[in-house]
Amino acid sequence: MKIDRINRIHELLKNVHNISINDLCDTFQVSKNTIRRDIAELEQQGVIKKVYGGIVLAEPAGNPEPFASRENRNTEAKKQIARMAADFVHDGDVVYIDSGTTTMHMIPYLTEKRRLTIVTASVHVINAASNYSNLNVLATGGSLFTPSKAFVGPQVIQVLRRYNISKVFLASTGISLEHGATNASPLECEIKRCLVEKDCEHFLLVDDSKFDVSSLMSYCTLKEVQYIVTNKMPPEKYVSYCTANHIELVTPDTIRREEVEKIAMTR
Repeated sequence: MKIDRINRIHELLKNVHNISINDLCDTFQVSKNTIRRDIAELEQQGVIKKVYGGIVLAEPAGNPEPFASRENRNTEAKKQIARMAADFVHDGDVVYIDSGTTTMHMIPYLTEKRRLTIVTASVHVINAASNYSNLNVLATGGSLFTPSKAFVGPQVIQVLRRYNISKVFLASTGISLEHGATNASPLECEIKRCLVEKDCEHFLLVDDSKFDVSSLMSYCTLKEVQYIVTNKMPPEKYVSYCTANHIELVTPDTIRREEVEKIAMTR
């Protein structure tokens, strides 16, 4: 019974990627203590990772999960994050949009911008932006990294160092206070690190399943970015960290609060 349940938890995670302890208790009709013991066994096997309030499927070190298997996960949350991030883009900006299943959703929300230049190494971003004649797209070129459908290599870094970019929108496999923003690909980490070192505004786009998750390599500490954009308020330790390090935490709640304050000021 226990082995069957553990196997079913693993199979369930392959489909949903992340799930809360409460949902596991409801699904399998067992106590939290029972689920926690199952989680401990799965964690020991290296197939899952514990995150705030639940678990996520572990990503094999150095072996990034294929883009296609991530693309349709948490889609509504990713679109919500992308829409909020796009609000920070203004006419005439030169922005970098990273390769990722969240960042690529920014394109439909940028179509009304004028004189906007998008620099990217992402095939998906290039394809999406090519549908809009008013978006100026500069592709970095380089060697195609199939798992993320993005260009990598020294050529990408050389190109990025030449461009005067005003805003960078970064993706991440997972973030934590200890390891910062992480990624499973050393090749992509080199590019992300190059972008973090540029003198511009940095936005980190992550959905709630990516908090307290670490992948193979860190490419920056969280205090190296100026904005963290996510779909719901993260655990309190992240809120405190952002406040202490002057990082703007952008969520639907903070956006609504700002709108209410603006309305109040006009009265």
